Amino acid sequence: MNRRPEFIPGLELAGAFYREAVGPLIGGVPHSAALIGTGSDVLGFDTARSTDHGWGPRVQVFVDATDVQAATGRVDAGLPESFRDWPVRYGWGPVPVQHHVMVTTLPEYLVALLGVDATRPLATADWLVTPQQLLLGVSGGAVFRDDTGELARVRGELVWYPDAVWRWLLGCQWRRLAQEEPFVQRTAEVGDELGSSVLAARLARDVMRLALLIAATRRTPSGSGRRSPAWSTPTASIASSRTRSRHRTSKPARRPWGGPTRRSRAASTPSVSSSRWTRSCASSTTARRAC
Repeated sequence: MNRRPEFIPGLELAGAFYREAVGPLIGGVPHSAALIGTGSDVLGFDTARSTDHGWGPRVQVFVDATDVQAATGRVDAGLPESFRDWPVRYGWGPVPVQHHVMVTTLPEYLVALLGVDATRPLATADWLVTPQQLLLGVSGGAVFRDDTGELARVRGELVWYPDAVWRWLLGCQWRRLAQEEPFVQRTAEVGDELGSSVLAARLARDVMRLALLIAATRRTPSGSGRRSPAWSTPTASIASSRTRSRHRTSKPARRPWGGPTRRSRAASTPSVSSSRWTRSCASSTTARRAC
């Protein structure tokens, strides 16, 4: 029985793969090389478990449009069958067995990933309709070579929102909390403890997302599958490690819910109506999707 090779973090594997196998095939053609985009390996969250689905040596190579065809041909012909005992050509689900060295131009790659050419300044609408996870995928990962500096410039532009967009997103997140916060108590008052707990858990998720937006990490919040690791990293520690540890390890308490709360609804609900960002959030179609 074939044994699975020893796990190597994807970013480390990709860097070695580029330097030892891919880079020499590109030769003296000016280019950039990186591992960015989608995947837990891009954010450094991959583990040995990740290797059972769409994981392996891969890298993106960005060249001028006039060099794409020739560089692609050299890569197709020259790649080894395996690298560090991992197959270079692999597939999963609907993806056929093939190598995963993408040779393209940077604008074409960004349009395919983000839906917009981010080598040019983004309009406000572009920021609002582009999923946060994809923005994080471009600004995260690792760059192994950048002859023109264009890739570094784009990554720097996408590392965080413009201030106006950031404030609008904060208003949206407060609005989400305000819409459901009263129902934690109301469901408990009618004896629906399970429903109250579900709502409280959902609010806790939104509070974590708000905290990540408020924190001066200057990184877009990661997707739902990555939020727990992202929350645990030093750059995203909003609360003290002692407080977070206490809440992670303690079991949810069963509380004898009493009658109606003495605090008024106005006192218990975050005040968001005065925010111009919240008003925009509640009124526009794009905002309703974001909220």
